[in-house]
Amino acid sequence: MKRTFITAIAFAVLVACNNSADKDKDNTSNQGDAKTEETDITSLPEYQEGLDLISKSDCLTCHKVDERLTGPSYKEVAQKYASQGSAAVPGLAEKIIKGGSGVWGDVPMLPHPNISQEDAEKMVKYILLLK
Repeated sequence: MKRTFITAIAFAVLVACNNSADKDKDNTSNQGDAKTEETDITSLPEYQEGLDLISKSDCLTCHKVDERLTGPSYKEVAQKYASQGSAAVPGLAEKIIKGGSGVWGDVPMLPHPNISQEDAEKMVKYILLLK
């Protein structure tokens, strides 16, 4: 009787440990998938096109991805406008072209009339992906 009881307890512990390990494994793999989706924006065409246009412009004189320079970081902009989604794109593209002031402080953003609306929208889409 004692041997049966000990065997049953050992079996119960083994099953419990195995189920816990499977759950941890599932959670880890799901987190890995989410992390991959989150960090795999670099393969999106919007990311590549926008990055290419920004790198050919003077944007990086005043902005960086992660930290403020003269203007806000791209991540700050993305976080501010994330709730508006794609509805923010045309208006922000217009700000790139016409310039603006007052949203991020006293320093105005200089106009970039040589950038087309289409290219400015591609730049904005890239920036919004950085949220």
